[in-house]
Amino acid sequence: MPTAHIDGIDTHYEVLGKGPPLLMYAPGGFDAQISKWSDLGVYKRIRLLNHLPLKFTCILFDRRENGLSGGRVERITWDHYVRQGAGLLDHLGFEKAHLMGGCMGCAPVAAFAAAQPNRVLSMVQYWPVGGASYRIGSHQRFARHLAFAEENGLQAVVDLVKSHDKNFSGDPRGGPWGQPIRNSDDFAMSYVGLDLPHYLLTVHGMMKGLFDRDTAPGAEPEDLMRLDIPTLIVPGADGFHATSAARYLHECLKGSDYWDVAPEQQTEATAPARVLEFLSSVT
Repeated sequence: MPTAHIDGIDTHYEVLGKGPPLLMYAPGGFDAQISKWSDLGVYKRIRLLNHLPLKFTCILFDRRENGLSGGRVERITWDHYVRQGAGLLDHLGFEKAHLMGGCMGCAPVAAFAAAQPNRVLSMVQYWPVGGASYRIGSHQRFARHLAFAEENGLQAVVDLVKSHDKNFSGDPRGGPWGQPIRNSDDFAMSYVGLDLPHYLLTVHGMMKGLFDRDTAPGAEPEDLMRLDIPTLIVPGADGFHATSAARYLHECLKGSDYWDVAPEQQTEATAPARVLEFLSSVT
């Protein structure tokens, strides 16, 4: 898998297919890596990568702090993920692209469109995260890490992370930098040397900034309402992907196309064809 050095961090990526560029922000929350498009939940069922590369250049990547990509301890915002995606387009020589997000990947897609609308040909928001339960659960996950780090120190965090292969969702105590700690001894060493009180403030600020509302995060509604970008929204319907979050995006994004179909009706026979129909209508 090739690597691009973006914003001081290595990004592992893969390019599949031919045609107009489609930058794909992976699902999986804080385990957002290329493989999730093929082996996670609804995406495993609908098998998008068996279809989209037939007509589009699919640009897949491990989001920073995930998979084989690197990371950096800082107060991460949605804009950091925007910079990663935009930097990857620059690296590959694409001025503009279609954007697709799955799950938590929908939030940086919205942030990208709000920050750099001139680079976005269209958006596909597949099962956007959001809802009160999602915000509460996200805060609880960060709270468990903050409590563990404060009580036991950062060396204990490193020891815990290296004792298993669970991600931030599987064992919140390990925090959002668990994968870079596993990937790099140098990163782990620098992590242990961080000032603990400063680190705790950084993590708390990250939590408040990323998960600050009871609907779809990523961009302010006023910024979304000013956009004129063709958008397809496909709703989920559970505690992490509230249907209300998808409806909120539909409300804020004028002219957006809301595919009002129940999750169980989203299959390989229906979903890839609907996404391709939408993308092809914009190209």
